[in-house]
Formats: sequence, C-alpha cells, structure tokens
Amino acid sequence: MTLPLLNLSFSELPERCDVLVVGAGPAGSAAATLLARSGWDVVLVDRRSFPREKVCGDGLIPDAHAALRELGVLDEVMARAQGLQHVGCIGPRGTRVDVPATLAVLARRELDDILCRNAVRQGARMHAPVHFEAPLHDASGRVVGARLSNGGETRELQARWVVLATGAGTQPLVAADMCERQTPSGVALRGYVKNDAMQERITAMEIVWHRELRPGYGWIFPCGDGVFNIGVGVFDMHTTDAQGRNAMANVNLRQLFDAFCGFYAPAKELMAGGVLQGQLKGAPLRCTLRGARFARPGLLVAGEAAGSTYAFTGEGIGKAMETGMLAARGLLQAAAKGLDDAAVCQSYAAQLTALQPRFRFYERANQVNAHPWVVDLLLWRARKSERLLRRMSGVLNETAHPGQLFTARGIYKLFTE
Repeated sequence: MTLPLLNLSFSELPERCDVLVVGAGPAGSAAATLLARSGWDVVLVDRRSFPREKVCGDGLIPDAHAALRELGVLDEVMARAQGLQHVGCIGPRGTRVDVPATLAVLARRELDDILCRNAVRQGARMHAPVHFEAPLHDASGRVVGARLSNGGETRELQARWVVLATGAGTQPLVAADMCERQTPSGVALRGYVKNDAMQERITAMEIVWHRELRPGYGWIFPCGDGVFNIGVGVFDMHTTDAQGRNAMANVNLRQLFDAFCGFYAPAKELMAGGVLQGQLKGAPLRCTLRGARFARPGLLVAGEAAGSTYAFTGEGIGKAMETGMLAARGLLQAAAKGLDDAAVCQSYAAQLTALQPRFRFYERANQVNAHPWVVDLLLWRARKSERLLRRMSGVLNETAHPGQLFTARGIYKLFTE
C-alpha cells in the first residue's frame, strides 16, 4: 500500500483554504479527517515533521477506541498496538486489583502518524514544519486565517475557519488571544525501556500509588516486543501565589521517577535489566476543559489546548479526538444550516461546557494522589466486591465516574456495601 505523502514543504502552502487546522495530533487530525471527508478544502500544519515523538503514557482506553472506530482507523491502530485486558491498580501496601477493560498501548509517534495519514487520505494537505505565529483578522476583528512561518520566512494563509489544536503549549493560545491561564494543570515524565525478560512479568497497564509519589503516581505500560512505557505524573499543579498570580507548584519529576524505581520492584527490575530507548522526557498537561477560551468568530480551540485531558488519570487521547470531531461537526452543521459565526461559537462552547461536570469529577479525585491510603482502602474492598470492581471498570468505560468512588459518599459506601 502506498502511504499518503506527509510534510509538504512550507513553500507549497496555498494562499487560502476552507479550514486551517493548526496541530496534527489526535484533535487536529480528527477534525481534519471529518472535514476533508466531507469535501472541504483543509490545510493541516504542525510545527514538527511527522512521524515525531510525543510525551505521553500511550494508553488507549475505551473512549479512544470509540473515536478511532469513528475515524475509520481502529483496525489499523490495533494491528500495530499492544492489546491489553486489564489495568493493574497497585496501592501503597502492595494490594493489587486488575480492572477489566478494552485497552491498548501504542507509542504516540505511531498513533499520531496513523491519524495524520488518515486525514491526508481523506483529502487534507499536511505541511510541516510550520509554525503558527498569529491569526489574521478582518476589519471587524473576525479571524480569517493565520500568519505562518518556517525559519526566517513568513506567509499568510486565508481561511474561513481556523481550528487551533496545538496541545499543551500556550504560545499559540496567547497569540490567538484565547489563553486564560498559562500554568499547566499537571506535568509528566516518561521513558521507553526495552527489557525482554519482563514481557511475562508485566502484562497489564500498571498504575502505582505510594506515599513517595505524592501528589502523583507511577505507571508501567507494555508496548510490545519487550518495550515498556514507564513514567510518573503529577496533577493539581496550578496554584496562586501571595500576589494572586497564577503559579506552578514546585515538583521534581526526576526525583519522583527515581523514587518509583526504588520502592516498586517491577520498576526497579525493568530499569536495572533494561536498556533505555532515548532519554526520559517531560511535558505539561492541560486538564478539565479549563485555561482557554473555546471559540471566537473564525476560530475554534480543540484538544489539549482546550484542556481535554482528564485530571487524576491523565487520559487525554480519546477526549482530544472527540473535541476535534465536535469542532468539525460544528462547522459542517453551520454550513448545512446557514448558521452565523455567533451561533457556531455558542454551539461549540456549549458542547464543551456540557462535558465539564464529568471532567470536574476527575479533578476532585486528585485528592487520592495526595492521600494514597484511600487507594489501599478502595482496593481492599474491591478484592471482596464484584460490584465495586464493576464500578471501577465503569470509570474506564465512562459508564461511571471517579466521583462515585472517591467522594465522601463513595468512601462511606466502601464500608456499607
């Protein structure tokens, strides 16, 4: 099969298009796919040429599977992914519960490449490396395209709409006057380690809570072929300083990573007997659909730029794709019904706002990362209760939310059910 051509040059950028999608990750590629599939002229740009690395846990939970199916690439992804059946939840005292779900792990370098190529197959034109400098405006202030650059060269591209799907970096949001908070919601550090001897030892997505990882947790995800994604993450990073300004809590991720590899035997063995593939890399996270405006005339914000990652779990791939598809459907519906800019912006913002209550439950569950004894209690009860285990599985499948487990009422039920 001939792969579609990616990374068209900066000099090949057209002067205009129907929609300019900035950022070719899951959100941007999802939006570009639906729009191009419907016959729209779509230009997709990214600041890095594909394939490229992306710091992530690489886990695909059921919401990601559903989005990949809708985009038509689930089979292609699963042919290259490591399919799994359980998340192994490990508490501070070593108590373990394997929670069943439909799961997979695929490095974002491969996943994003598949998604981007799918958008190109549908008719989108992908140009990289291309940097988003700022939006273009007409006399009324409506966004009508963008100023883009590569090296010392700058070009202007006219577009009816711009979809900003630029991830956790805030520079594009600031340039587009869409940023409400520059500090991230969380930070994570991950690496890839090859250790063939651990293939039979670690066969689930393992998540570990421990007092030495407060206020975060560690993970080990099997990627297949003896390679594992290992990392640590911390949420609730956003604070306010004495002057009332946004600030970021001081956390040393490398110290947390070393602690994880010190107290958790599988992590210690994985690192001691394995070979690190590249370097440990860190990245910020934007969660809970907060920190950015969602829409203005001519421009929509999608994916992690809009805060589409769940706090507590750090899962964001599926929700990024969902927001990208919401943006695309909004534009398609507007064209079909003749809606004006105000209606498009209002409808899109309302759809994202409607998702926020679920995101807030995950945000509240962050208290567990600071108080890992709660995990011990939950796992102790889950080993005795099929109903509780189903509820934990429901959190992964989005038929339940963590607020049903980690609120005061939820903890009370651990003793009464």
